[in-house]
Parts: sequence; C-alpha cells; structure tokens
Amino acid sequence: MDRTISLLCPACQGALATRNSDWNCPSCGRSFGSDSGIPLLFFPNEWDASKGDVTDAIKCFYEETPFPNYEETDSVWRLKEKAEKGVFARLLDEQIPADATVLEAGCGTAQLSNFLGIRTARTVFGTDICLNSLKLGQDFRLRNNLDNVRLIQMNLFRPIFPPASFDAVICNGVLHHTSDPFLGFRTLAGLVKPGGVIVIGLYNTWGRLTTDFRRWIFRLTGSRFQKLDPRIRKDPTNALRKRTWFLDQYKNPHESKHTIGEVQGWFEKTGIDFLSGIPKAVAFESFSGEEKLFEAHARGSRLDHALVQLGMIFSGGREGGFFVMIGRRRVA
Repeated sequence: MDRTISLLCPACQGALATRNSDWNCPSCGRSFGSDSGIPLLFFPNEWDASKGDVTDAIKCFYEETPFPNYEETDSVWRLKEKAEKGVFARLLDEQIPADATVLEAGCGTAQLSNFLGIRTARTVFGTDICLNSLKLGQDFRLRNNLDNVRLIQMNLFRPIFPPASFDAVICNGVLHHTSDPFLGFRTLAGLVKPGGVIVIGLYNTWGRLTTDFRRWIFRLTGSRFQKLDPRIRKDPTNALRKRTWFLDQYKNPHESKHTIGEVQGWFEKTGIDFLSGIPKAVAFESFSGEEKLFEAHARGSRLDHALVQLGMIFSGGREGGFFVMIGRRRVA
C-alpha cells in the first residue's frame, strides 16, 4: 500500500510517529491507540459553547446502529455485485483513476471504500467517527485481503492528513449530520489536490419533504405504517436492513437540508469548479448510466434548480431526498 501520506496529530497538526500499535505526537505529547488495527485518531471539536455541537449525539447513534450493514455481503465478489447495482458506485469506480489516492470521509461501514479498493493500484482511506462501523469494514477488508484500503477513526473537522493529499475526496450522506456543513465541506476541500475532485452527497431541502411527511406520520402513530417508505415496502422481510434504514432516515438525532444553488455557492467560495450533479442541475436533462461524472456540465439557472428540485419531491422520496454534487479544485 502507498504510505506516502503522513498522518498528522488531530490536536496540533504535528507529524505523528508510530510505535507498535500506538500513535504519538512529539509536538504536543499526545498519544493515540488503536483497536482491531484501526488507528483511534478522533479528537473532539473545541468550539465555543454557543455554536453547539451534535458530534457526540451522532456518534452515539451510529455506534448503536452501524449503517449500512454488510449483511450477506461476505466476499469481494458479492460487494462488487451489490455496488454495481447502483449506477453511482459503478461510475465512481470506472472514472476515478485506477492509481488514484482516495479519501472517503464519513465512510460508515466502509462499503464504498472497500469497493473502490478492489482495484489494487488505488490507495483508499476511509475515515469515520464511529468505531463499531469501522470494525465491520475492517473485518471485511482483512478477510478479503484489501491491503490498499486503510480505515481510521477521525473527526472530519480535525483532519489527520496534510492539505492537498488526495486525488478524490468523497463525503456522501455525512455533512447534513454535522453542526456546520459548510465548515465541514471547506475542511474537506482543503484535502483535495489542485486538479482533484470532490464528491458531496446531501439531503435536498425540497426532495426531503416526502421523508419529512412520512416522519410526521410515524411520530404520530408510534412508528406504524412503515411500509409507506418505498425501500421498506420493496424489501419488507429483511429485518436488519429495514431497521437500519428506518432508524437512519426517521430517527436520526440531527439533519440539515440544502439546495443545488447553495452547494454551488460553497464550491465558489472554496475554489471548486462545479462539474456535475445527481440529479443534473439543468431541468429536463436526465442522468444516464454512462454519465461522465468528472466532465464539466451546465450549472443550470435558478429556474432550472427549482424545477429539478420540485421533481425530487416526487422521485427523491425513494432515496430520502438525496442529491450529489461534484466539483474539481482549481489549479492555481
């Protein structure tokens, strides 16, 4: 595995030194351990109390309910088969260069990190705040000899990597569970190499309305009528999958919602050029299974964004009103 990326102390950004299974910082004197081969480099936010911080609540939630679970995915072949059923994961694997250095921030159980690491020339880092989730990914990684994948416990607001370390940074379904999504995005954008790409997945303000309505019904009825959710209705017999999806979508302690125009604004503020989105940012342009994720597409107008997001009220409810934005860091 490529180990040219040096790890930094999450507290002071000094270079970490490893001894046996411990990580030590000569600069500040702190020491960090490991568990199941996973470096425990999480360090808490040190924000003013008035800002508020939901990190601990989210961490506790996902420690109890790792998402997604591997279930019957016990081999590389099964993981590949499962991932390629979704167009997005397949396109990422096909279009991220085979020798790229990749970070998945907020990797959860690291299914995407492990999938992208099947191409052994890649160096893939998966980070998350939840150790239980990482252990599931680590178990799969070790059983299938994915030596070019490395899983680390990390707070994305306290990164352990030097600036401009990665060809691709992926953060899918994570920032909307933080106290400051834009600050999280800005932090991750700084880890992208000039010319590299960043992939961000968030809940959409409009597309999430259907889920919000179902959440209201579940709250009133004591979580009855769960078959109102399309994914639960499609696969009602798998109790574990149904439970983890239901909790993640309807019982999460914190979430925020965002728009296409808002995230394009984030890109502008951080030196990121917009490339593409799922759904596409221009009305009446459909996303295809052969889409070029990392080629420049039209940004769309405010009217385009309104029409696209209006459509998500009806179609986005199937995937929780989720949308993806992709950009490339400008070369100075």
